Amino acid sequence: MAQVPMTIAGEAKLRAELNHLKSVERPRIIQAIAEARAHGDLKENAEYHAAREQQGFAEGRIQEIEGKLSEARIIDVTTIPNSGKVIFGVTVKLVNVETEEQVSWTIVGDDEADVKQQKISVSSPVARALIGKEVGDVVAVRIPAGDVEYEIEEVRHI
Repeated sequence: MAQVPMTIAGEAKLRAELNHLKSVERPRIIQAIAEARAHGDLKENAEYHAAREQQGFAEGRIQEIEGKLSEARIIDVTTIPNSGKVIFGVTVKLVNVETEEQVSWTIVGDDEADVKQQKISVSSPVARALIGKEVGDVVAVRIPAGDVEYEIEEVRHI
């Protein structure tokens, strides 16, 4: 079984969703199925079929989350000494060599990635180019618009 890296925040978010599905959604769906059954003929009962479909989605998501959590390797980057090297879980401040534009990215697990929150997946091209590099290094990153060179200005363990 392959271990998948995940931050503490990512694990907490998945556990919260799992808890919500099991303690809130599952009982609500079971109640909806019971009410729909009370209406009689199940063949033509749209409420019953809709509730069963919701149950299928919820149970599938529960299994998916449990599988991800069982394969997760939780990494708390705050317990790792900051050596200036880019590793999983760090926040990297980059400067575009040509435009002097600054950008900051946090390298997280695949399920935690959210570009709007400046979180990129460890398997993304940008993260793969940065992993193992150190403060001061210039890194060429291939993006859809072409190659861009960034200088690593800062690595933070937050």
